[in-house]
Amino acid sequence: MERVWYNSCRHRLCPQCAWVQIERWLVTQKARLLACDHYHVMFTIPQDLHGLWLANVGVMTNLLCASVRDTLLELLGDAQYLGAKPGIIATLHTWSQTLLLHPHIHCLVTGGGLTRTGQWVPVRNGFLLPSRVVMALFRGKLLAAIRRALHQGQLHLPAGMRAQPYDNLLNKLGRQKWNVHLRERYAHGEGVLIYLARYVRGGPLSNQRLVSCAQGEVSFRYRVNGEGPARARRNVLTVSIEEFIRRYLLHVPPPGSRVVRSYGLYAPTVRGALATCREQRGQGPVEAPMPLDWHAYCQGRGDAHPERCPVCGRLLMRRGVILRGERPPPAEPPAQVAA
Repeated sequence: MERVWYNSCRHRLCPQCAWVQIERWLVTQKARLLACDHYHVMFTIPQDLHGLWLANVGVMTNLLCASVRDTLLELLGDAQYLGAKPGIIATLHTWSQTLLLHPHIHCLVTGGGLTRTGQWVPVRNGFLLPSRVVMALFRGKLLAAIRRALHQGQLHLPAGMRAQPYDNLLNKLGRQKWNVHLRERYAHGEGVLIYLARYVRGGPLSNQRLVSCAQGEVSFRYRVNGEGPARARRNVLTVSIEEFIRRYLLHVPPPGSRVVRSYGLYAPTVRGALATCREQRGQGPVEAPMPLDWHAYCQGRGDAHPERCPVCGRLLMRRGVILRGERPPPAEPPAQVAA
């Protein structure tokens, strides 16, 4: 059996080239995780702000991340809740299962933090924060940041929108309920970290979800919230190629933008505080993981080795390299076995 293996485009949205980069990120972050409970918190902006997002992707990304950061650090730093600095890893996610625009942030938050006196304290009774308080503070901070950026000329209004009607819209959004979700407690952070890794690289659609591309249409699988994997396989959406490209390009981040950010104890600038917490939690210093290359990654996949023949199970051998613009050579006929 022969297989053509496309690689080396190295684009951050390529689902194939992203494998090794995602694994490298995971190995590095797992080595830094504190041995404590972790929480998964999600922040979503209202659909009414999608037009402003599309007109100012870079600035809106920074405003959203800063509002999430300030909300969590302010509340968890309050003695009423935790009174300490937590560790936060946040990833930006802009797509829904059907590739529509849906900007939101997933956060991995430690179930404890470091006080100003240098002591580790866990959250009380396994309860991180009240969701209504988180929602109200996040809503207020983001709306205030948007108003300030509009006043300073850092944000541009969507096409056809005037200042006064948009200010009325922001006032309306300030009275509505926003979607902020605090998930249950996890005994460790690795499971949530693996979930966050999906958004580091690879784009909104994996190769496995593509069904077909024929007659000017693209079909791909999608999952409805609350449905399991078996049900997800039966959901197939078909759109025109133009519509598919339009949806896909909604999620290409601007050059230089950061979709993953670390705050608090997990910030790269506070290694001393992280080392103090690790010592109090019975962990040793953070050890830099061994460099992960393509061959080491493949070996770790076991039976799912990407270079293993799906028919006989043996490792495939490289026959040659096809340069850009060249056509692959014709397959050789199988050898005849003498009777």
